[in-house]
Amino acid sequence: MDTRTKGKVGENIAAQFLEKEGFRLVERNYQKKWGEIDIIAEKDTQLHFFEVKSIIVKSIDLLDETYRPEENVHGLKIRNIRRMVETYLEEKGKGIGQEFSFHVLCVFKDLTARRARVRWIRDLIL
Repeated sequence: MDTRTKGKVGENIAAQFLEKEGFRLVERNYQKKWGEIDIIAEKDTQLHFFEVKSIIVKSIDLLDETYRPEENVHGLKIRNIRRMVETYLEEKGKGIGQEFSFHVLCVFKDLTARRARVRWIRDLIL
């Protein structure tokens, strides 16, 4: 399985997770030449922007702090995401008062057991 396919599988797992949490998916893979937002969702009139980071692990049951895919959301990535959020809000005609949040979803995939676990890091500051 190539990297792009692994990422798509992780995003699909994240999307299903969000729907179970009561979110309405608005858009996936919103792209501009300077970046991408993996998932945009809405809940209770608030927009939520999600960056999905997924990795393959040997066992879901043995997760510890050595598995930290969120560390790949670094300064440059956050700067690009901030610009993407601003672009999206402007493009969609959302006012300055539009409430929104940014989150990271870490998807841990155990391909042998065909199981996954999602860790949600909420309300990061852009």
